[in-house]
Amino acid sequence: MPRIHVNDIELYYEEYGQGQPVLLIHGLGSSSLDWERQTPVFSDKYKVVALDLRGHGQTDKPPGPYSMSIFANDAAELIKSLGLGPVHVVGISLGGMVTFQLAVDSPNLVKSMVIVNTNPEFLVQTIKDHWQVFMRTMLVRLFGMRKMGEVLSKRLFSKPEQEYLRNEFIERWSKNDPKAYIASMRTIINWSVADQLQNIDIPTCVIAADEDYTSVDSKKSYVDRMPQAELVVIEDSRHATPVEHPEEFNQEVILFLSKQV
Repeated sequence: MPRIHVNDIELYYEEYGQGQPVLLIHGLGSSSLDWERQTPVFSDKYKVVALDLRGHGQTDKPPGPYSMSIFANDAAELIKSLGLGPVHVVGISLGGMVTFQLAVDSPNLVKSMVIVNTNPEFLVQTIKDHWQVFMRTMLVRLFGMRKMGEVLSKRLFSKPEQEYLRNEFIERWSKNDPKAYIASMRTIINWSVADQLQNIDIPTCVIAADEDYTSVDSKKSYVDRMPQAELVVIEDSRHATPVEHPEEFNQEVILFLSKQV
């Protein structure tokens, strides 16, 4: 199991295939395991590296606070230590935010970006916003990660035939460290690089599920502000698009990557 020492932690990663490097960054409460439907496909043509962010999976879980810049710097140090840069980066949800931050902080390390079901900021402004953050935090503290996984699984995989995906999600989610999860969730609150979008002059494909937490229109609005960005919408999909619709997702990513010289 490959690990590398970066920024005073042992960071876990997995590596597959040969070719141009593609770095996969998972979402909040997830790990490199969630890319299992992508790595066999992508590694046919590319060198694929999937990491576990700090506080997640098999990477160390030091006490917080964490920050988006810390996550991005961990990824940057991994890229440099493995001699990979510049890389294509595919990030979903929190991983998409980390990808945005990496592009702002270390643009020389990023060749292209695939941003999946996320936005370049997460502002907690209304009473409803604050209540949702409070409720998620309290649910974890009072009832644990398995209960959180049960609640989220019904939102992510709502169809009867997706029971196996719900069960898989719950089992993986239950293995999260609650303190590390809360520390990671706090990195999102009021984070923003929205004022930097016009400066991210990197080929970017934004993949949006039509039933994601945030609207397709919100994604289109920031895509229009980026010099080299395009929007792809995947229908009948929720937040976990790479898991829910792997064939369509993989096809779109490979198509985009094939255009990058």
